[in-house]
Amino acid sequence: MNGAGPDAWEQIFNFSRYGDLLSLVHNSLIAGAVLGLVGGLISAFVMMRDLPFAVHGISELSFAGASGFLLWGGSVVVGAITGSLLAALLIGLLGARARDRNSIIGVLMPFGLGLGVLFLSLYHGRAANKFGLLTGQIVSIDDPKLVWLLVTSAVVLVGLMLIWRPLLFASTDPELARARGVPVTALSLGFMLLLGLAVAMSIQIIGALLVLSVICTPAAAAMRVTASPRLVPLLSALFGFVAVVGGILLALGGTVPISPYVTTLSFAIYVICRIIGWRRAKAGRLAG
Repeated sequence: MNGAGPDAWEQIFNFSRYGDLLSLVHNSLIAGAVLGLVGGLISAFVMMRDLPFAVHGISELSFAGASGFLLWGGSVVVGAITGSLLAALLIGLLGARARDRNSIIGVLMPFGLGLGVLFLSLYHGRAANKFGLLTGQIVSIDDPKLVWLLVTSAVVLVGLMLIWRPLLFASTDPELARARGVPVTALSLGFMLLLGLAVAMSIQIIGALLVLSVICTPAAAAMRVTASPRLVPLLSALFGFVAVVGGILLALGGTVPISPYVTTLSFAIYVICRIIGWRRAKAGRLAG
């Protein structure tokens, strides 16, 4: 029985021709930096509004849309965006209450995943295209995809800036916000659509299965070290940037998909923040 050995290690980390390979992922680094920042910002509201499960549900239909367009010879980016927006719209319209939302997501997730698997099984093109939708591809971001991603990111950022203050109010105290005339329902639907776009962006780099590491984990980590509504989005964006860009740089020397690197870095950041939060809480109890 053969163990992992040095060959397996070289498949994960191999920096012998790192300088030559770095120029091949210029677009991916730009896309990863943008995704990390945007994903980190929107992650703060995902955690405030308790929507991690929704992110997973959206990613499954985004995967179905991307794989369907791949099968029919269309743009994978357009397919991912179409699937994401459809899922976000359904969840936003039909899932006003948490119980309804979770039920709808529970129905959409297996349907989207099954549909995506069906489309990929019928697709007879390059195998890398198939698995890239699930686990990400480090060199999959060509110029047209980069343009799509940058435009989508701009839409998400502008949308977030326009609704930031009322959305923050509605996310922290929805009943009081509604009583003061804040359009809570419209804000919720608008945010779901922006979330759908952010999920579609994530699939282009890290794949559909592990989107939570970019859309949820950064804010979950930030909330362990601060409760400030201003610092949480900033730290979350920083953590998302480090996880995605760092993951791309680490993955460059190996032959495995990019997603394990991104998810491992994201998880490591979360663990460090959790330890910091625990030590602070312990010091506070001792001081008290």
